[in-house]
Amino acid sequence: MHNVVISGTGLFTPANSISNEELVQSFNTYVAQFNADNADAIARGEIEALTESSAAFIEKASGIKSRFVMDKEGILDPQRMAPRLPERSNDEWSVLCQMAIGAAEQALQRAGKTAADIDGVIVACSNLQRAYPAIAIEVQEALGIQGFGFDMNVACSSATFGIQAAANSVQLGQARAILMVNPEVCTGHLNFRDRDSHFIFGDAATAVVIERADLATSQYQFDVVSTKLLTKFSNNIRNNFGFLNRAAEEGIGARDKLFVQEGRKVFKDVCPMVAELIGEHLQENQLNVGDVKRFWLHQANLSMNHLIVRKLLGREATAEEAPVILDTYANTSSAGSVIAFHKNQDDLAAGSLAVLSSFGAGYSIGSVILRKR
Repeated sequence: MHNVVISGTGLFTPANSISNEELVQSFNTYVAQFNADNADAIARGEIEALTESSAAFIEKASGIKSRFVMDKEGILDPQRMAPRLPERSNDEWSVLCQMAIGAAEQALQRAGKTAADIDGVIVACSNLQRAYPAIAIEVQEALGIQGFGFDMNVACSSATFGIQAAANSVQLGQARAILMVNPEVCTGHLNFRDRDSHFIFGDAATAVVIERADLATSQYQFDVVSTKLLTKFSNNIRNNFGFLNRAAEEGIGARDKLFVQEGRKVFKDVCPMVAELIGEHLQENQLNVGDVKRFWLHQANLSMNHLIVRKLLGREATAEEAPVILDTYANTSSAGSVIAFHKNQDDLAAGSLAVLSSFGAGYSIGSVILRKR
């Protein structure tokens, strides 16, 4: 059995950003046109009039101020309101592969590794752009990595579940090092015509190198002390899009073929579950929650993160204890907690204890206890 470390992290950020104000302008233009086109039906009570959104509402509801996106023009076009990402030929790297490479190259550089040092690739994300061949195998080919690759999907918890899968493989001697990547084009499954959720997601990709501690040379090492996962079935976050839709034509284009959630129910259910899991995880490893110097939490909603840490610490957390990237990146699904980790790790002192945690659809929750080397 080998000791395992995270030795490098990487981040790919799209070039385009959309502010709340820009998003609201597009949404409200759509609302005005919809209400005008359906004025008679609305007057008869057959159709409910749509309500405008506002930048203030978005920030109060989520803590989000802007988000990075792979395509800005298509999203802000009131006649389209979806990213425009043209299909690529089979001879070109896919969009997810391109994003993954950007994050992976940075992670490899920070880890001081080359493709020859990596024995496996895991692509863990909430939405895969195709069924097969696996995006991970494509990333493996693009980077020149020998060994194996596979995709996995546990929605917003995919990164922590991917870290456990990678850590187990390295610990058992099945690989010297694994590259775990989280390319997320969340705007592709977001309904930009839904007032309650049109602002939630952004796009990004993250990467993590997990390797044997005795082979690691990086200055950015964290011991993987322990991992703990939990799933509990719920319909409160769901996306029913899939290849079987063509076998049931009556559902094609329906609202549930994009992201849908019961936000208040999610908040009520998930926050105590996450706090309980992290607390139990620390206790199982004879660690005190008060000794944790940093919580890198899933970046879905600012109020959720505040509540989770407050339940754990018994007080409000400082910005240093629970850093936030949600304001500029929005919810990037599985990439969110890793972005927080990537951007807020170098200042920690050697020996510092930290927790990386994600939570989302499923429900799925992951906790990774790390210690700075």
